[in-house]
Amino acid sequence: MPGPNPVTGTDPTLIVVVGPTGTGKSDLSLDLAERLAETGRGAEIVNADAMQLYRGMDIGTAKLTVLERRGIPHHLLDVLSVTDDATVARYQTEARAAITDIVARGNVPILVGGSGLYVSAVVYDFQFPGTDAVLRARLEAELTEQGPGALYTRLKAVDPVAAARIGAGNGRRLVRALEVVELTGGPHTAALPDEPVYWMPAVTVGLRAQRAELTPRLDARVEGMWARGLVEEVRGLIPSGIETGVTASRAIGYAQALGQLTGSLSRAEAIQETQQFTRRYARRQVSWFKRSPHTHWIDFDAPDRVDRALTRLADPEQPAEHWAIDPAS
Repeated sequence: MPGPNPVTGTDPTLIVVVGPTGTGKSDLSLDLAERLAETGRGAEIVNADAMQLYRGMDIGTAKLTVLERRGIPHHLLDVLSVTDDATVARYQTEARAAITDIVARGNVPILVGGSGLYVSAVVYDFQFPGTDAVLRARLEAELTEQGPGALYTRLKAVDPVAAARIGAGNGRRLVRALEVVELTGGPHTAALPDEPVYWMPAVTVGLRAQRAELTPRLDARVEGMWARGLVEEVRGLIPSGIETGVTASRAIGYAQALGQLTGSLSRAEAIQETQQFTRRYARRQVSWFKRSPHTHWIDFDAPDRVDRALTRLADPEQPAEHWAIDPAS
Protein backbone atom coordinates (compact mmCIF):
# COMPACT_ATOMS: atom_id res chain seq x y z
CA MET A 1 0.00 0.00 0.00
CA PRO A 2 1.39 3.43 -0.86
CA GLY A 3 1.42 6.40 1.49
CA PRO A 4 3.37 7.53 4.56
CA ASN A 5 2.90 7.03 8.27
CA PRO A 6 0.62 9.80 9.62
CA VAL A 7 3.35 11.18 11.88
CA THR A 8 6.75 9.83 10.87
CA GLY A 9 6.28 9.88 7.11
CA THR A 10 7.44 6.27 6.69
CA ASP A 11 5.24 3.26 5.92
CA PRO A 12 1.43 3.63 5.88
CA THR A 13 -0.22 3.01 9.22
CA LEU A 14 -3.77 2.15 10.11
CA ILE A 15 -4.98 3.89 13.26
CA VAL A 16 -7.36 1.77 15.33
CA VAL A 17 -9.51 3.20 18.14
CA VAL A 18 -11.18 0.61 20.38
CA GLY A 19 -12.71 0.22 23.82
CA PRO A 20 -16.00 -0.57 25.53
CA THR A 21 -19.17 1.22 24.58
CA GLY A 22 -19.70 4.63 26.14
CA THR A 23 -16.04 5.64 26.37
CA GLY A 24 -16.02 8.25 23.59
CA LYS A 25 -14.32 6.40 20.73
CA SER A 26 -16.09 8.48 18.08
CA ASP A 27 -15.06 11.76 19.69
CA LEU A 28 -11.43 10.66 19.93
CA SER A 29 -11.37 9.57 16.30
CA LEU A 30 -12.76 12.94 15.21
CA ASP A 31 -10.24 14.81 17.37
CA LEU A 32 -7.39 12.74 15.92
CA ALA A 33 -8.57 13.38 12.37
CA GLU A 34 -8.70 17.13 13.00
CA ARG A 35 -5.25 17.18 14.59
CA LEU A 36 -3.82 15.22 11.67
CA ALA A 37 -5.43 17.69 9.29
CA GLU A 38 -3.56 20.48 11.08
CA THR A 39 -0.31 18.75 10.08
CA GLY A 40 -1.40 18.54 6.46
CA ARG A 41 -2.61 14.93 6.52
CA GLY A 42 -6.19 14.14 5.65
CA ALA A 43 -7.90 11.41 7.65
CA GLU A 44 -10.98 9.31 6.99
CA ILE A 45 -12.91 7.18 9.46
CA VAL A 46 -14.03 3.58 8.89
CA ASN A 47 -16.84 2.30 11.10
CA ALA A 48 -16.25 -0.96 13.00
CA ASP A 49 -19.52 -1.06 14.94
CA ALA A 50 -21.62 -3.88 13.52
CA MET A 51 -24.97 -2.25 14.31
CA GLN A 52 -24.02 1.09 12.77
CA LEU A 53 -23.89 -0.68 9.41
CA TYR A 54 -27.70 -0.57 9.39
CA ARG A 55 -29.71 2.23 7.83
CA GLY A 56 -32.18 3.78 10.22
CA MET A 57 -30.61 2.34 13.36
CA ASP A 58 -29.26 5.60 14.69
CA ILE A 59 -30.40 6.39 18.24
CA GLY A 60 -29.78 2.95 19.69
CA THR A 61 -26.31 2.70 18.14
CA ALA A 62 -25.22 6.25 19.06
CA LYS A 63 -24.45 6.83 15.39
CA LEU A 64 -23.03 10.26 14.63
CA THR A 65 -25.25 12.52 12.56
CA VAL A 66 -23.80 14.05 9.41
CA LEU A 67 -23.30 17.36 11.24
CA GLU A 68 -21.56 15.62 14.14
CA ARG A 69 -19.01 14.11 11.75
CA ARG A 70 -17.35 17.55 11.41
CA GLY A 71 -16.94 17.21 7.67
CA ILE A 72 -14.65 14.19 8.03
CA PRO A 73 -15.44 11.37 5.57
CA HIS A 74 -16.96 8.28 7.19
CA HIS A 75 -17.19 4.84 5.62
CA LEU A 76 -19.40 1.79 6.23
CA LEU A 77 -22.25 3.60 7.91
CA ASP A 78 -25.80 2.90 6.67
CA VAL A 79 -24.75 0.24 4.16
CA LEU A 80 -27.23 -2.49 5.14
CA SER A 81 -30.99 -2.72 5.36
CA VAL A 82 -32.48 -4.05 8.59
CA THR A 83 -33.35 -7.32 6.86
CA ASP A 84 -29.75 -7.97 5.81
CA ASP A 85 -27.58 -10.36 7.80
CA ALA A 86 -24.33 -8.68 8.82
CA THR A 87 -21.37 -11.05 8.51
CA VAL A 88 -17.81 -10.54 9.64
CA ALA A 89 -16.44 -12.01 6.41
CA ARG A 90 -18.35 -9.52 4.26
CA TYR A 91 -17.39 -6.67 6.56
CA GLN A 92 -13.72 -7.62 6.39
CA THR A 93 -13.75 -7.40 2.60
CA GLU A 94 -15.56 -4.08 2.49
CA ALA A 95 -13.58 -2.46 5.31
CA ARG A 96 -10.25 -3.44 3.83
CA ALA A 97 -11.32 -2.11 0.44
CA ALA A 98 -12.27 1.22 2.05
CA ILE A 99 -8.95 1.39 3.90
CA THR A 100 -6.99 0.58 0.75
CA ASP A 101 -8.77 3.39 -1.11
CA ILE A 102 -8.12 5.86 1.73
CA VAL A 103 -4.40 5.09 1.71
CA ALA A 104 -4.31 5.31 -2.08
CA ARG A 105 -5.67 8.85 -1.80
CA GLY A 106 -2.80 9.73 0.53
CA ASN A 107 -5.03 9.95 3.60
CA VAL A 108 -4.89 8.26 6.99
CA PRO A 109 -7.46 5.52 7.74
CA ILE A 110 -8.89 5.47 11.26
CA LEU A 111 -10.79 2.28 12.13
CA VAL A 112 -13.20 2.96 14.98
CA GLY A 113 -15.55 0.67 16.87
CA GLY A 114 -16.29 -1.68 19.70
CA SER A 115 -17.22 -4.84 17.79
CA GLY A 116 -14.16 -6.87 18.71
CA LEU A 117 -14.36 -9.55 16.05
CA TYR A 118 -15.04 -6.97 13.33
CA VAL A 119 -12.01 -4.92 14.36
CA SER A 120 -9.74 -7.94 14.60
CA ALA A 121 -10.93 -9.32 11.27
CA VAL A 122 -9.62 -6.18 9.59
CA VAL A 123 -6.46 -5.61 11.60
CA TYR A 124 -5.21 -9.20 11.65
CA ASP A 125 -4.80 -11.90 9.03
CA PHE A 126 -8.12 -13.66 9.49
CA GLN A 127 -9.29 -16.39 7.14
CA PHE A 128 -13.01 -17.17 7.19
CA PRO A 129 -14.58 -20.46 6.10
CA GLY A 130 -17.40 -20.32 3.58
CA THR A 131 -21.13 -20.55 4.26
CA ASP A 132 -23.95 -22.89 3.29
CA ALA A 133 -27.40 -21.34 2.98
CA VAL A 134 -29.30 -24.59 3.59
CA LEU A 135 -27.24 -25.51 6.63
CA ARG A 136 -27.48 -21.97 8.01
CA ALA A 137 -31.27 -21.97 7.59
CA ARG A 138 -31.55 -25.27 9.46
CA LEU A 139 -29.42 -24.03 12.35
CA GLU A 140 -31.37 -20.75 12.48
CA ALA A 141 -34.61 -22.73 12.68
CA GLU A 142 -33.17 -24.81 15.52
CA LEU A 143 -32.17 -21.62 17.31
CA THR A 144 -35.72 -20.30 17.03
CA GLU A 145 -37.32 -23.56 18.13
CA GLN A 146 -34.91 -24.69 20.85
CA GLY A 147 -33.16 -21.50 21.96
CA PRO A 148 -29.44 -20.81 22.22
CA GLY A 149 -28.94 -23.17 25.19
CA ALA A 150 -29.38 -26.28 23.06
CA LEU A 151 -26.95 -25.01 20.43
CA TYR A 152 -24.45 -24.09 23.11
CA THR A 153 -24.59 -27.60 24.57
CA ARG A 154 -23.99 -29.10 21.14
CA LEU A 155 -21.10 -26.77 20.37
CA LYS A 156 -19.54 -27.42 23.77
CA ALA A 157 -19.45 -31.13 22.94
CA VAL A 158 -17.60 -30.66 19.62
CA ASP A 159 -15.62 -27.44 20.19
CA PRO A 160 -15.43 -26.49 23.88
CA VAL A 161 -12.95 -23.68 23.21
CA ALA A 162 -15.34 -21.93 20.83
CA ALA A 163 -18.27 -22.55 23.17
CA ALA A 164 -16.42 -20.95 26.09
CA ARG A 165 -15.46 -17.96 23.95
CA ILE A 166 -18.94 -17.36 22.55
CA GLY A 167 -21.02 -18.08 25.64
CA ALA A 168 -24.46 -19.62 26.03
CA GLY A 169 -26.53 -16.57 25.07
CA ASN A 170 -25.15 -15.46 21.69
CA GLY A 171 -27.40 -17.43 19.36
CA ARG A 172 -26.15 -15.88 16.15
CA ARG A 173 -22.51 -16.70 16.83
CA LEU A 174 -23.43 -20.18 18.04
CA VAL A 175 -25.16 -20.80 14.72
CA ARG A 176 -22.09 -19.64 12.82
CA ALA A 177 -19.73 -21.77 14.91
CA LEU A 178 -21.82 -24.90 14.39
CA GLU A 179 -22.04 -24.12 10.68
CA VAL A 180 -18.25 -23.94 10.45
CA VAL A 181 -17.84 -27.17 12.41
CA GLU A 182 -20.22 -29.02 10.10
CA LEU A 183 -18.71 -27.55 6.94
CA THR A 184 -15.08 -28.12 7.81
CA GLY A 185 -15.18 -31.03 10.19
CA GLY A 186 -12.88 -29.02 12.44
CA PRO A 187 -13.13 -26.34 15.10
CA HIS A 188 -14.58 -22.89 14.64
CA THR A 189 -11.59 -20.80 13.52
CA ALA A 190 -12.81 -17.18 13.41
CA ALA A 191 -11.04 -16.07 16.56
CA LEU A 192 -8.23 -13.75 17.56
CA PRO A 193 -5.01 -15.65 16.77
CA ASP A 194 -2.69 -16.45 19.66
CA GLU A 195 0.14 -14.86 17.66
CA PRO A 196 -1.63 -12.27 15.49
CA VAL A 197 -0.20 -11.32 12.12
CA TYR A 198 -1.06 -7.81 10.99
CA TRP A 199 -2.79 -7.25 7.68
CA MET A 200 -1.00 -3.89 7.42
CA PRO A 201 0.99 -1.80 9.92
CA ALA A 202 -1.40 -0.65 12.63
CA VAL A 203 -1.34 1.31 15.86
CA THR A 204 -4.16 0.60 18.32
CA VAL A 205 -5.35 3.07 20.94
CA GLY A 206 -7.90 1.94 23.50
CA LEU A 207 -10.12 4.03 25.75
CA ARG A 208 -10.61 2.57 29.21
CA ALA A 209 -12.93 3.21 32.13
CA GLN A 210 -13.26 1.28 35.36
CA ARG A 211 -16.62 -0.27 36.10
CA ALA A 212 -17.51 2.24 38.81
CA GLU A 213 -17.17 5.02 36.26
CA LEU A 214 -18.61 3.28 33.24
CA THR A 215 -21.76 1.66 34.66
CA PRO A 216 -23.62 4.89 35.49
CA ARG A 217 -22.61 6.33 32.10
CA LEU A 218 -24.05 3.31 30.31
CA ASP A 219 -27.26 3.34 32.35
CA ALA A 220 -27.77 7.03 31.65
CA ARG A 221 -26.99 6.49 27.98
CA VAL A 222 -29.77 3.91 27.70
CA GLU A 223 -32.25 6.20 29.44
CA GLY A 224 -31.22 8.94 27.02
CA MET A 225 -31.95 6.71 24.05
CA TRP A 226 -35.52 6.19 25.22
CA ALA A 227 -35.87 9.92 25.89
CA ARG A 228 -34.63 10.73 22.37
CA GLY A 229 -37.18 8.44 20.76
CA LEU A 230 -35.67 4.98 20.30
CA VAL A 231 -39.08 3.33 20.46
CA GLU A 232 -40.41 5.62 17.74
CA GLU A 233 -37.29 4.91 15.65
CA VAL A 234 -37.98 1.19 15.94
CA ARG A 235 -41.66 1.70 15.15
CA GLY A 236 -40.58 3.44 11.95
CA LEU A 237 -38.35 0.49 11.03
CA ILE A 238 -41.11 -2.11 11.28
CA PRO A 239 -42.35 -1.46 7.69
CA SER A 240 -38.73 -2.01 6.56
CA GLY A 241 -38.75 -5.47 8.14
CA ILE A 242 -36.74 -5.10 11.35
CA GLU A 243 -38.89 -7.72 13.07
CA THR A 244 -37.63 -10.36 10.62
CA GLY A 245 -34.04 -9.17 10.43
CA VAL A 246 -31.80 -11.91 11.84
CA THR A 247 -29.21 -9.46 13.18
CA ALA A 248 -31.01 -6.13 13.51
CA SER A 249 -33.96 -7.49 15.50
CA ARG A 250 -31.62 -8.86 18.16
CA ALA A 251 -29.53 -5.72 18.61
CA ILE A 252 -29.33 -4.48 22.18
CA GLY A 253 -32.00 -1.84 22.69
CA TYR A 254 -33.80 -2.66 19.46
CA ALA A 255 -34.98 -6.06 20.68
CA GLN A 256 -36.22 -4.46 23.88
CA ALA A 257 -37.94 -1.59 22.05
CA LEU A 258 -39.68 -4.17 19.86
CA GLY A 259 -40.74 -5.94 23.05
CA GLN A 260 -42.21 -2.72 24.36
CA LEU A 261 -44.09 -2.14 21.13
CA THR A 262 -45.56 -5.66 21.17
CA GLY A 263 -46.47 -5.40 24.82
CA SER A 264 -44.18 -8.18 26.07
CA LEU A 265 -42.14 -5.61 28.00
CA SER A 266 -43.15 -2.45 29.81
CA ARG A 267 -41.17 0.71 29.20
CA ALA A 268 -39.37 0.29 32.52
CA GLU A 269 -38.63 -3.38 31.82
CA ALA A 270 -37.31 -2.59 28.34
CA ILE A 271 -34.96 0.07 29.70
CA GLN A 272 -33.79 -2.12 32.57
CA GLU A 273 -33.11 -5.09 30.30
CA THR A 274 -31.24 -2.92 27.82
CA GLN A 275 -29.10 -1.52 30.62
CA GLN A 276 -28.32 -5.01 31.85
CA PHE A 277 -27.38 -6.28 28.38
CA THR A 278 -25.33 -3.15 27.66
CA ARG A 279 -23.29 -3.61 30.83
CA ARG A 280 -22.74 -7.26 29.95
CA TYR A 281 -21.69 -6.32 26.42
CA ALA A 282 -19.20 -3.77 27.75
CA ARG A 283 -17.62 -6.48 29.91
CA ARG A 284 -17.26 -8.73 26.87
CA GLN A 285 -15.65 -5.88 24.94
CA VAL A 286 -13.11 -5.38 27.72
CA SER A 287 -12.35 -9.11 27.77
CA TRP A 288 -11.81 -9.13 24.02
CA PHE A 289 -9.68 -6.02 23.61
CA LYS A 290 -7.50 -6.49 26.67
CA ARG A 291 -6.11 -9.67 25.12
CA SER A 292 -4.16 -7.61 22.62
CA PRO A 293 -0.70 -6.87 24.04
CA HIS A 294 -0.21 -4.02 21.57
CA THR A 295 -3.13 -1.79 22.57
CA HIS A 296 -2.09 1.48 24.20
CA TRP A 297 -4.77 2.25 26.81
CA ILE A 298 -5.75 5.79 27.74
CA ASP A 299 -8.29 6.90 30.34
CA PHE A 300 -11.47 7.89 28.53
CA ASP A 301 -11.68 11.18 30.40
CA ALA A 302 -7.98 12.11 30.30
CA PRO A 303 -7.73 15.76 29.22
CA ASP A 304 -4.59 14.97 27.21
CA ARG A 305 -5.96 11.82 25.53
CA VAL A 306 -5.49 13.22 22.02
CA ASP A 307 -1.88 14.20 22.70
CA ARG A 308 -1.18 10.81 24.24
CA ALA A 309 -2.68 9.04 21.24
CA LEU A 310 -0.59 11.13 18.85
CA THR A 311 2.53 10.34 20.87
CA ARG A 312 1.75 6.68 20.43
CA LEU A 313 1.35 7.18 16.68
CA ALA A 314 4.68 8.98 16.46
CA ASP A 315 6.48 6.09 18.15
CA PRO A 316 4.58 2.84 17.50
CA GLU A 317 7.41 0.77 18.99
CA GLN A 318 7.08 2.26 22.47
CA PRO A 319 5.84 -0.22 25.10
CA ALA A 320 2.07 -0.39 25.28
CA GLU A 321 0.35 0.96 28.37
CA HIS A 322 -1.79 -1.94 29.52
CA TRP A 323 -5.10 -1.88 31.32
CA ALA A 324 -5.07 -3.15 34.89
CA ILE A 325 -8.64 -4.41 34.99
CA ASP A 326 -10.35 -4.13 38.35
CA PRO A 327 -11.87 -7.46 39.48
CA ALA A 328 -15.44 -6.20 39.08
CA SER A 329 -15.02 -5.06 35.47
